[in-house]
Amino acid sequence: MKNSTPPETNLQSNFVARNSMESRRNDHIPVEMKPSRLFDIGNCDTEQEQGMPFFRSFSKNREITWVISLFVLLHLVAFATTMFANNCWRNSQGDCALKFLGRMSFQPLSENPLLGPSASTLDEMGALRQKFLAHDHQIWRLFTCFWLHAGVFHLIINLTSVIFVGIQLEQKFGPLRIGIIYILSALTGTLMAALFIQNSPAVSSSAALFGLIGSLLSGLIRNWELYTDKILVLVSLSFISSINFVVGLLPYVDNFANIGGSISGFLLGFVLFFPPQIVKESSSKGLFDYGRRKSSAALKRKLDRPILRSIALVLFCLTVAIVLLPVLHGINVSKYCSWCQYINCVPSKSWNCEIRANSCKETISGGKLTLTCVDNDNFKVFPFTAISPARRMDLCALLCS
Repeated sequence: MKNSTPPETNLQSNFVARNSMESRRNDHIPVEMKPSRLFDIGNCDTEQEQGMPFFRSFSKNREITWVISLFVLLHLVAFATTMFANNCWRNSQGDCALKFLGRMSFQPLSENPLLGPSASTLDEMGALRQKFLAHDHQIWRLFTCFWLHAGVFHLIINLTSVIFVGIQLEQKFGPLRIGIIYILSALTGTLMAALFIQNSPAVSSSAALFGLIGSLLSGLIRNWELYTDKILVLVSLSFISSINFVVGLLPYVDNFANIGGSISGFLLGFVLFFPPQIVKESSSKGLFDYGRRKSSAALKRKLDRPILRSIALVLFCLTVAIVLLPVLHGINVSKYCSWCQYINCVPSKSWNCEIRANSCKETISGGKLTLTCVDNDNFKVFPFTAISPARRMDLCALLCS
């Protein structure tokens, strides 16, 4: 009788034999051992430096830019308050633009080409004027005039530019630095305006915008080789600056404030800005001192070029001192510069760039008021007499222009 092996035993022995042959083959295959990165302290790989755009899409940057948003909101509140105080419907007896707005309607374009309040309202809200600074010593106006806008057109153009430039800067350099540049540029620009102020109201809200533009330019220059859209940035800055400078050639908007703000922002950009971080650390970080190395690298990056920062800071302080001391001593540079007024004003039939004391003769007859300019004999008859002294000065200035 033949001995027969069960089929299950044959299958089991074949499987064992096959596994033993594979294990003997694997004994001769070299195994590459990778070192563990758990305790690989300080091995921080970085990407090679590459160019990056200065302007980035707003949709890709989700950070909340609260400083610029706050400034824009304050400007809107200040303008709404100004128009509420203006009350064209009552003070101008209905001679207003966009009359359907009622109390919030605007002065006629012939009086304010920027579609805004009257000159007397701007004075009341804190605009700069030579007599208020030189004779009445109302220094507080240096801190109020940069919140005011001369009209709707000025407001829209200025705030649109602030939003475009300011959001880019705040997302790149943070709210603290941009807030400092905004306020200091506004103050420096206002001091520059006070140096050349004449006897007509002037607002300096665009000085902060030009400070942002100047700081953006210095940020672009100090990291020139890193950005890939330099031409686009320069063209955009030129376009924005040109439009806002042209607005400054109309009444009530001070272009000397824009010049002072741009100088301030340019210098402060070198002081406060830092190179952008365009290298990314790999996921293989050390377990223990990564945080210390990261904070040390960030501090070193934000305090680079100490000599350049120091020189820019000294120049900024000198600029502030140069414009502050004459203002405190009541010196007005426009007295020694006859052509400087044309940087602020373009001659037109609707207004006069030659600032002089206006004098009008008043005649009341039959419930009507007649104002006659003494200088050119222009006159206008108003079918009412309830006009405030400040408003009469506005109308007299229009007749004499």
